[in-house]
Amino acid sequence: MNRIGRVAKILLTVARHRLDRNIDRFAGHHWWYRLSPARLVPAPTKPDAVRLREAMESLGPVFIKFGQILSTRRDLLPTDYADELAKLQDQVPPFPGDTAIARIEASLGEPIEALFETFDAEPIASASLAQVHAATMANGDEVAVKVIRPDIERVIEKDLALIHTMAGLLERISKDARRLKLKAVVADYERTIFEELNLEKEAANTATLRRNFAGSPLLYAPRVYWERCSESVLVLERVRAVPISAVDRLKAAGTDMKKLAERGVETFFTQVFKHNFFHADMHPGNIFIDITDPANPSYIAIDCAIIGTLSEEDQSYLARNVLAFLNRDYGRIARLHLESGWIPAGTDPQEFEDVIRGLLEPIFQRPLKEISFGHFLIALFQTARKFNMEVQPQLVLLQKTLLNIEGLGRQLYPDLDVWNTAKPFMESWMRDRYGPVALLANLIEHAPALAVELPRLLPQIPDLVATAMHKLGDMDRRASVQREAMERLTRAIDGQNRRGRWRRMAGAALVGLGLVLLWRPLADAIATSDSVSVTAGVVAALAGSVLVLRG
Repeated sequence: MNRIGRVAKILLTVARHRLDRNIDRFAGHHWWYRLSPARLVPAPTKPDAVRLREAMESLGPVFIKFGQILSTRRDLLPTDYADELAKLQDQVPPFPGDTAIARIEASLGEPIEALFETFDAEPIASASLAQVHAATMANGDEVAVKVIRPDIERVIEKDLALIHTMAGLLERISKDARRLKLKAVVADYERTIFEELNLEKEAANTATLRRNFAGSPLLYAPRVYWERCSESVLVLERVRAVPISAVDRLKAAGTDMKKLAERGVETFFTQVFKHNFFHADMHPGNIFIDITDPANPSYIAIDCAIIGTLSEEDQSYLARNVLAFLNRDYGRIARLHLESGWIPAGTDPQEFEDVIRGLLEPIFQRPLKEISFGHFLIALFQTARKFNMEVQPQLVLLQKTLLNIEGLGRQLYPDLDVWNTAKPFMESWMRDRYGPVALLANLIEHAPALAVELPRLLPQIPDLVATAMHKLGDMDRRASVQREAMERLTRAIDGQNRRGRWRRMAGAALVGLGLVLLWRPLADAIATSDSVSVTAGVVAALAGSVLVLRG
């Protein structure tokens, strides 16, 4: 389908699903919507979020994945939209087996018979970017062969160009779209989806996860067959276990559901605070359960394309905030946000503390085990955003993964207490980084350098202090100059915006005048050869249109 045809399909989908109503919700009732003929069409019966999800499903893989990415931005997106977009299913019809074989042979440079002892041309799974085939190696090992869809890069590039255009348009007309930073979300999505197309990166992630949990009873990652991997082909050990969604099968096998749920949370926090390398796509389709020993069940993770990591500052932010929350120390939460730079330095700490208290105190009216850890983070991020905090992408990945883990855990064992499982990891991490042992180890590590440098630096301390004071004064003067420049710039922008609003108002009035002049006299003027009113109406409409567009 060419670009014009694709644009036409998108516009038809927008009209069929009445997405103009969604745009109106975010755009704030713009004048162009009030004049739109779409308002004459009966209002749809389905909720806005449901219609958006259905539209994205009808537009295909690239839009489905974009919707899935949007669903993770619960710190910015309305709850009904986030919940509905999270339902998007990444299932598409498979491509022919002979096409898959040809792609494997071209990528690995050998015929399929030389690469595998057996190869099943019928895929066992199919998704938007790739599909999976069963095969066996020459030594009898059972493997899963993942193959990137042919020509998918071209499809992605074309759809992404359109999504970029739509994001830019929505940011121009909608404050909520600007607040959501829709163009930045699209840019992040572009990086993510092209990373998923590189199966060598997924192989490396899988191998790292496997090494991190080697010998652990918590999680198992399949073996990578590196000699059969390339950017478009990935060969992994085929795992045979029970899908985590098959709760009835797990219970029928006598699985210890409490231990399974707690191990899921333990696995997540081990990845975050011990390994600093966490699987960030832990939806039910990517998790299996090994119940060889039902009393000691363990997890098996596949599809490691999306991995998250946190800086030491992010880990500290998370751990300290959670511990302060557990101690109901709202002042500490406010200070942590200021100290870490998450909210502007000029924020009133007392005002922020009061807002945090008003948000979190009602939560404590419920038993701790009933409080959602993931929704606590969402509430914290949403509140901090009101003070201009910008949530970092890695924390969004963490929040998304935690919501998945917590939701799955409570499906397995409704009385799961995420907080008591998580607290030891937070405390252990804090001791390891900031406790007395850590301080002593840090001093010992830097002792040789201190022994050399300290005698040299001691005589210079007065000069260093004086220089620092001088630089601080200089910085204050520069900051004052910058503030004055910013105020001048702000006044200039405000003036330009006021002129723009007047142009738009004048333009709209002229457009209306043109329509009045042209509405009735057009036919009469043509019949009587009197073109004065017609000409005046056309000029007014054109002038008004120019002013509206320039405004």
